Amino acid sequence: MSTGTHLARDDASPGTRRDIRRGIAATPVEALDIAQVTISSTSHHRHASSSLAGPEAGYSKSDPPRINFNANIEAKIKNPLVGVPRHTLLRHVDDFCRAKGLDEHRALLRKGALVAQDPTGYEDITGDEALTQAEVDALRNEVLHKWRVPRVLLLTIVTCSIGAAVQGWDQTGSNGANLHLPIALGIGGSSTVDQLRVGLVNSAPYIGTALLGCWLSDPINDWLGRRGTIFFAANFCLWPVLASGFCRTWEQLVVCRLLLGIGMGTKASTVPIFAAENSPASIRGALVMSWQVWTAFGIFLGTCANLIGERIGRDAWRYQLGAAFIPAVPLAVLIYMCPESPRWYIKKNCYADALQSLLRLRNDPVQAARDLYYIHVQLQVERDFVGNTHYVKRFIELFTIPRVRRATLAAFTAMLAQQMCGINIIAFYSSSVFQHAGASNFQALLATWGFGLINFLFAFPAIWTIDTFGRRSLLLFTFPQMSWTLLAAGLCNLIPGHKGAHLGLVALFVYLFAAFYSPGEGPVPYTYSAEVFPLSHREVGMAFAVATCLFWAAVLSMTLPVMLASMGVMGVFGFYAGLNIVALVMIFLWVPETKQRTLEELDYIFAVPTRVFMRYQVTKTLPWWYRRYLLRDKNAFLDPLYQLDLEDHHAADGADNPSESDKAKVELKEMVGFTTGIDPRNGEESSVSSDIIH
Repeated sequence: MSTGTHLARDDASPGTRRDIRRGIAATPVEALDIAQVTISSTSHHRHASSSLAGPEAGYSKSDPPRINFNANIEAKIKNPLVGVPRHTLLRHVDDFCRAKGLDEHRALLRKGALVAQDPTGYEDITGDEALTQAEVDALRNEVLHKWRVPRVLLLTIVTCSIGAAVQGWDQTGSNGANLHLPIALGIGGSSTVDQLRVGLVNSAPYIGTALLGCWLSDPINDWLGRRGTIFFAANFCLWPVLASGFCRTWEQLVVCRLLLGIGMGTKASTVPIFAAENSPASIRGALVMSWQVWTAFGIFLGTCANLIGERIGRDAWRYQLGAAFIPAVPLAVLIYMCPESPRWYIKKNCYADALQSLLRLRNDPVQAARDLYYIHVQLQVERDFVGNTHYVKRFIELFTIPRVRRATLAAFTAMLAQQMCGINIIAFYSSSVFQHAGASNFQALLATWGFGLINFLFAFPAIWTIDTFGRRSLLLFTFPQMSWTLLAAGLCNLIPGHKGAHLGLVALFVYLFAAFYSPGEGPVPYTYSAEVFPLSHREVGMAFAVATCLFWAAVLSMTLPVMLASMGVMGVFGFYAGLNIVALVMIFLWVPETKQRTLEELDYIFAVPTRVFMRYQVTKTLPWWYRRYLLRDKNAFLDPLYQLDLEDHHAADGADNPSESDKAKVELKEMVGFTTGIDPRNGEESSVSSDIIH
């Protein structure tokens, strides 16, 4: 077998092919586990199926060697339940129920475990565990009508969205306040010291976030849970914001904004995780990316408040800063109306509470039972790998455990790229930038309002594209566009004549820049960082990712006034246009695709060594892209890095009609979005390019 990947030619059973053609959900929580996914850089190996060994382990330690999360060269994504004899699985479900105090739910969990074991064959389950028609319909609708979700889940997403709006409004209040605040507080001079003081006032929330707020999220999550942490953050986003409107000196304002940073950091580190852990995997990206949509909405509300506050006069800055307390109130009120994260309950060994959360978050009890048991067995594999940890050890392991280190690198890259792209030049200082282009105070605020509106509206396409086009693909497409639009905005300053021409064209290209940012680098970093870390390191990993993002936001806020004074708008925009290209290269080499995988399955994706991933991108993807798009070779095929493998799951079913099996595999590809290794033109095995991973 040559280097690349391989799809077993064993044929699926008739029942499986029937379910595939109907488009029925193929994982415990998504369509990606129709079969196991195999990523192979050497050759294909058959592994004996695992067997469960008890309610705690979930498998036998005498089984053949499992996937090595540190050096997963073949990187097999394995459902731990596949191949386990039915009587063995049911016996261990019974043991699990006794050990976790779930005896009253035994019958339901037995059904759920069988569905988790063979997600495409649930209609073929017989005996006492046979599913009712209502349960079958609920499982089908996960794919056919995946947006039919319970109201409680919608409430959870609305609450998380309000938390994001708080973040956006807090970021934007200082944008308009910069027009009056420096003079009112005696730091409006042209000296470098005064410019740095203005930068310190603007950067204080991000300093507080990077140095303290993010790092508090791990212990507070451990003590109070996701909901308690968000309530804690809401209060720090309420009272210091109100106090900032009453400050008399710039030093007082810095203190208030540092305290605000504690709330921003704990909230930004927790809300995306809370949304990710409560969401079904098939729509997780769309629901978690509501963070960015509503952060953009919060930015838009902030620009509206800035525009309204400008009419007040000299004290406008007080209202522009203080008004950001408004969305923090409903956040604090609503958060305890949402169910706690079931994964947090499982982490605390509170399985009965976890099941109750899942029953509220899923449409049918069998889905909740399936997800509970599947999460349990996947996390047991993860726990055996990670072992017992404490806070400091978990932080160190972000850089020492290879699987976790790769997730850290990917999340770091995505978060750093958000500051490298230059969006916060506009979000933090657009009023000042437009003033440099010749606008009056009101014109600058009006142009900033337009930016906020564009940023909000163009975030909506990502709701559909983030789980279809993919996280990585969105980034690779949008970064070149952001680079040239930012460069064009800077070059507009070379136009001779009245400053009005500068203002119109600068605004045009800034709006185009925002239109490309909003569906790409806007929603992806927080969605991506919330999902890539294993449960044991999720809080500290997300804290590190958010701290990375907001630390560099603080650096940008501190340095931009000085850069504007020395380089001008053209120099600043040109500088960040170049950083967009650097960020593009980093993403291409270090950020794998994560769309439509369960949170637990990502352990296997990030077990692939970075050098293997980089070599594939450089030696396979780039030449294919050159042949396909520059030479216009429509017959160019890309050897896929990730590929579905039906062999282990259906090997026992025996051979069937090969042509019908190939057809089922091609249909499988169309439904899931992965390459199957079957050329749809002739049914022969080949390397079919994938548009979501490469």
